[in-house]
Amino acid sequence: MTERRRNKPTAVGEVLEGYLARSGLAPRLKQAQVVPQWPRLVGPQIAAVTQPESVAPDGTLFVRVATSAWMNELQLMTPEIMARVNAGRGAGRIRTIRWLLTR
Repeated sequence: MTERRRNKPTAVGEVLEGYLARSGLAPRLKQAQVVPQWPRLVGPQIAAVTQPESVAPDGTLFVRVATSAWMNELQLMTPEIMARVNAGRGAGRIRTIRWLLTR
């Protein structure tokens, strides 16, 4: 019997975490988690006028903005928002935010 079979069963979460780490996908997964976490990260006021779309492999977060006035304001707030988004993120950091005007 192999060594693995003699050990107790491994949780699916542990196996998946190991696979993601070995495959190099863990940082991309951390980056992608920004999209569903966006309202918590930026707060209700900003979340009400924005919609995160996607994260590119280079770490660029694409976010739709309701109006050009809000887009200008958010461009000025980008360093603060980046700090909130990347707090505790480690390898899955967002490198830049591209604000896109909703049409």
